[in-house]
Amino acid sequence: MKVEVGIIMGSSSDLSVMNEAAEVLKVLGVSYEISIVSAHRTPDLMAEYAKSALNRGLKVIIAGAGGAAHLPGMVAAMTPLPVIGVPVKSSNSIDGWDSVLSILQMPGGVPVATVALDGAKNAGILAAQVIATSNPSIMANIQAYKEGLKVKVDKMNEELK
Repeated sequence: MKVEVGIIMGSSSDLSVMNEAAEVLKVLGVSYEISIVSAHRTPDLMAEYAKSALNRGLKVIIAGAGGAAHLPGMVAAMTPLPVIGVPVKSSNSIDGWDSVLSILQMPGGVPVATVALDGAKNAGILAAQVIATSNPSIMANIQAYKEGLKVKVDKMNEELK
């Protein structure tokens, strides 16, 4: 199976958050790869990753970063693929706000879809939804997943009675 989603992060300290994207992609049947690619410590690797992503068959990139959080925007500047940014509350962040704003406030022409602070699960779902627009099997998996959410809420309401 060809890898469709690239999950990248600036440091292994982001892995506990970014694994949530991998887990939900696995549930939804979407193939992915996961790597550490630092915008600041390995800029050449970051550029090569972004520039080669389309030719390697990726369809979406999920990029998680804490602190200054330049990774999602820099990758978006170098690839035509959609990039989903995950701001990560890290040890060097200002309660995560610097990461949120760094990813959210992109200049016109270089969009990064941005999820909530530590919201890698939603990034995974969003990536799967993008892929599902041209993959009926993944679309069926997403529909089943969403139905499962409804069932959970129905069960919670029953438990209230």
